[in-house]
Amino acid sequence: MEWFKAVGEAVDYMEAHILEDITVSDVASHVYISTFHFQKGFSMLCGYTIKEYIRNRRLSLAGGELISGNATVMELAMKYGYDSPDSFTKAFSRFHGVSPSMARKEKVMLKSFAPLKLTISLKGGYLMDYKITKKESFTVLASSKEFSYENAKQEIPVFWQEHFASGKGETVCGMFGINVDPRMGDEKFEYLIADIYHPSREIPEGFAVRTIPAFDWAVFPCRGALPDSLQDVNTKIFSEWLPALKEYEFAAGYCVEMYDSPEKYPKGTEDENYYTEIWIPVKKKIDNA
Repeated sequence: MEWFKAVGEAVDYMEAHILEDITVSDVASHVYISTFHFQKGFSMLCGYTIKEYIRNRRLSLAGGELISGNATVMELAMKYGYDSPDSFTKAFSRFHGVSPSMARKEKVMLKSFAPLKLTISLKGGYLMDYKITKKESFTVLASSKEFSYENAKQEIPVFWQEHFASGKGETVCGMFGINVDPRMGDEKFEYLIADIYHPSREIPEGFAVRTIPAFDWAVFPCRGALPDSLQDVNTKIFSEWLPALKEYEFAAGYCVEMYDSPEKYPKGTEDENYYTEIWIPVKKKIDNA
């Protein structure tokens, strides 16, 4: 299924079941794409996660119902998937900027979050460098931490800061940033700040050793200051490269970012020529094998 079509059908599915207890896995299964890859692609294309979309839509609908009807806060909390009036009030206040009681009493302006509508804009042909290359399995020494998909975008940069602030950068300088989710689930994954591991080396306390399996990898070069260069290529992978891909598909729940040594560049990772790569495991589609 083409990605833009898949996102459109996913949005239709979420809107049809917006008051039900649907999960990220339910949405991904509906469009026959693995949860691991679909939620990443959805976030890249749309700017927010699947859970954020569902939560924002529910709170938007709840706001409209609050000021136009007579439902109690308890009734709205239950209807829109919250365990208690308190949890609903906190989420409502974060989203709308006012509490439910104040919104109803003062008739204040509330925020609206409309259903996502996809539009296709035609552009000129684009150039995107990549290569498919076979890499044998390799083992890394890493700082490891588990993240939820919901908050990873904000929390992983903090993890990198903590890694170097704690002095761990003297042991692992961070040649790789690796997402590991072999089950390709919808909740959590392991993230590694990693270097190549040499078997003769002892494993220091506080570090882990992980082996990345052999795959055919689609390798995308990125050149420019971080984080913009990586984010730009990641967006193009899901918005341009993947929709046009005919022979290959994602193979497993891994994603590797390879970082060149910042010492090679006058401005380090902020240099306009700083080099990184994104590796995505791929396999030949069955009908093209």
